[in-house]
Formats: sequence, structure tokens, C-alpha cells
Amino acid sequence: MNVRHLSTAFVAAIALATSACESEPVECPEPLYGGGATDEAWHAMVDVKTRPIDSSRAVTLLSPAEGEVYPADATPPTWEWTSPIASLERPRARGALAFQAAPRPSRSFTAWLGELLVPTAHAHLPPYTGDLYWVEISTPGAECPVAQVLTSELSWQLDSNTWDELGKHAGKELTVQVMSAYLVQNRVTEGPYRLDTPRKFRRGAQ
Repeated sequence: MNVRHLSTAFVAAIALATSACESEPVECPEPLYGGGATDEAWHAMVDVKTRPIDSSRAVTLLSPAEGEVYPADATPPTWEWTSPIASLERPRARGALAFQAAPRPSRSFTAWLGELLVPTAHAHLPPYTGDLYWVEISTPGAECPVAQVLTSELSWQLDSNTWDELGKHAGKELTVQVMSAYLVQNRVTEGPYRLDTPRKFRRGAQ
């Protein structure tokens, strides 16, 4: 093979390798956890996230309000919502045992970062049964959320570390999207449901 052919082959190989790297999906970090939510249940939610948007039973966000601007010195808010799937009566499956995972403290952003650097073992939790809400805060064009939580509750009290993280995007448009679903032993049986249009808000700049 002459030098010209070798050079062409090398460039083609580099282009192919670069293309393969670019096509790999970005792996975003786990969310914070609230209520009885577990990492196993989160993986079940991830598996159904690419399904077409169904807003027929999406939550109704009570806060934040559309276009709300939080002052730069505002304290971390509590966001709340109502959900059609939270009030539905469901019969227990015959011959099946449905376990509700015991609540565990929500991890802060600092705790998540610490575990990323020094992983720790988590005890295996019982399969989760119940409604779950995956709240994601994003900025336009970003592949991963700025902050996120998976919770079994109908509210999210943002912790100070998460609020500080949002403060790094002060003045920018942020959006809140909520994906909800009902799970039976870590398997999504209803949903997912999402808001037709994510809710917009901002944090004021200093």
C-alpha cells in the first residue's frame, strides 16, 4: 500500500471511530430520591422514557408558575403537583405480593457527587409498587438535566445544594418536566405520562 492509500485509510478509520463515539448515548447521573422511590424503579422509568408523549393523565403543576422568576436571594422553594393516577383504586394482583419500598432520605447533590467519586454499596430494596414522579430541570440544548428527583410524593422540597446548582444558571430560561407512571414491583403498568409543554421559570441574577 502506498503512502496516499495509507493516509486515506487512516483518515477513514479516524472518521469511523469518531462517528461511533458521537453516536453513543450520553449517560446522565441518577436523580435524587424522595419518598419510597428506588434506583431499581428509576431504571424502569428510564426504559419507558422514549415512549411517545401521553399527557392524558399528566400531573397538574401547582408550582412553579409558568414564567415565574425567583429572586436571586430566594430560599429553596417547595414545588407541588396533583396527579390523576395518585387517586385511582387498583385491585391487588391475585397470587402476587406487592411491596412498597420504605421511604429513605433524599440525597443531596453533594452526596451524589461524593458517591460518584467514592462508590458505596446500597442494600437491595424491595420491588416498588405505586405511583412515581420524575421531575427534571433542564436548560435548552443540554443533554442531561441540571437537577432531577424521582419521588413517590406530590411535592419536592428543593435542598440548598440543588438550589445553588440552579443558581449557576441564573438569568437563563429553565424548564420543569414531570414524567409520571404507576409501577407494580418495579414494572411500569400505567404510563408514562408527561406534560405537553414543560413549565418555564428563571432564577434571578445577582
